[in-house]
Amino acid sequence: MDHQMLDDKAIGLADGGERAMDPESEGLTLYEKKSLLVNRELDAMGMGKYQWYIFFLCGFGYLVDLLWAQVFGLVTAPLQQEIGFPGESYQLLFDGHRGPGADLLEDAQLGNISTCFAAGLTAGAGFWGILVDIVGRRWAFNLTVLISSVFGLCLAAPSTYTGILVLTAFVGFGIGGNIPIDTTITLEFLPQNRRYLLPALSVFQPIGVVITSGMAYGFIPNYSCASDVKSCNASPRPTPCCSKADNMGWRYLLLTSGAITLSIFVLRFALFSFQESPKFLLSKGQDEKAIEVLQYIARFNGRDSHITLEDFTRLSDEDSSVGSNGSEGPILNPQKLKISLGERFKSEISRFKILFSSFTMTRLTILVWVTYAFDYWGFTIAGSFLPLILKRKNEAINVGLRSTYLSYIYIYFPGIFGVLLGALCYQVPRVGRQITMIISSALMAASLFLFAAVNNRKSNIGLNAMEYFFQSMFNAVLYGWTPEAFPAPIRGTASGLASFWGRLFSIISPLIAGHLLVKGTNDVLYLAGGGVFVCTVAIALLPRKAMGGQSL
Repeated sequence: MDHQMLDDKAIGLADGGERAMDPESEGLTLYEKKSLLVNRELDAMGMGKYQWYIFFLCGFGYLVDLLWAQVFGLVTAPLQQEIGFPGESYQLLFDGHRGPGADLLEDAQLGNISTCFAAGLTAGAGFWGILVDIVGRRWAFNLTVLISSVFGLCLAAPSTYTGILVLTAFVGFGIGGNIPIDTTITLEFLPQNRRYLLPALSVFQPIGVVITSGMAYGFIPNYSCASDVKSCNASPRPTPCCSKADNMGWRYLLLTSGAITLSIFVLRFALFSFQESPKFLLSKGQDEKAIEVLQYIARFNGRDSHITLEDFTRLSDEDSSVGSNGSEGPILNPQKLKISLGERFKSEISRFKILFSSFTMTRLTILVWVTYAFDYWGFTIAGSFLPLILKRKNEAINVGLRSTYLSYIYIYFPGIFGVLLGALCYQVPRVGRQITMIISSALMAASLFLFAAVNNRKSNIGLNAMEYFFQSMFNAVLYGWTPEAFPAPIRGTASGLASFWGRLFSIISPLIAGHLLVKGTNDVLYLAGGGVFVCTVAIALLPRKAMGGQSL
């Protein structure tokens, strides 16, 4: 059932039966019928100022998601140099051989910061994902960035690794809700002929990474200890040593990132009057408020609103006279809000079974979970450890710190074009979703394997840029395709569970990579590349029916 067909039904429903009603409309719940009227009204308004503001403000949520992920990858080296981590007395040379003189467990503990961030992201995704359907989109839209900004600004204060880890988890908790909430909000306000802007939101992620890399280039080389100076916390205390006063660059980077996040909160909360989603209001039985929101958006865009409360009332009266059709679906109809908690639980369990209702659906579900798990596995390791590995490789060939941080800008800027190419290939005949994801994930894995085999300045930049380009391309297509692969009654649950498995693996992978880093950098690269290659195989095994068909 396509969107135009649904809109035609809505027209027939709203005019009191004057037009012939499509027989398929008998399978719609009252909530769904009202939602179709909202869709039709938004389509009639078109893409106005309000929708563009929503698009960019939600895009800023995508921006801070990878901005902070990149921050934690770029600050690990100066953080490690200043604070130092407790461990046995060994020196880990670049080629993996050990000798006396430094802390063996330092590298093993580097993965803790990524793990704490990922744990916060996981908790935040679950918490905000549930809360957004309880208190509404408006509060979650603002609170996620507020929490991220407050704890992000505080991150520059601690002088202990434990304090930094705790604050990092809270930053992740705030950011964890951004992508699911921002995607939901954008979807619920866009006219249907602009739904292609949903995957386009991903372009803000590499922009955030480039901004972070540019700030790091300005701060860290200019305000960091010399590379051969050890932590003042080492025993015995070296002279000279790397003190807080001599190593403020990574703190300046955290403060600036926190300020950017705070400015996004100000834009969302103080300078823009965000209206609650009409569909959320409908789900709570607040029809009148939903009409008021649609009328506000129309005025904001300089247009007229044609939907009235009488349209909803007419649908309600008709639904009461016809009676329930038995196809209401789980907790979508406001009339079902008063059912018991046990009945709601049974309803949700019944809906979950759709994921395993046939061999094809079971195959799709499991392969999507595997894809998300190992995609997050690979790019979490890449984001957390590639900056550090590049720094160490450059040190081995006498490339300075300033040149290394400048390289990060060159590496991450092509990711913007990776997203755009992915969006373009998304609709290309005979290419489409599956082939695009197979090629991009395979080339992402290949770049990681090749980076392990070579070490010169040009190849280091080129292969890292190649990895991020194809990572951005792959994720743009994956995030856009996943919701359309599943039927509407289970779409949100399927997407949420896929993200859950991804977040879970992003907690585990940095811990493993951190311990492998003790043995040598190449093992970390093989671990990341191998995980991404699992995605390639999983995508290739997906059922063809799930690729590019009608979204029902």
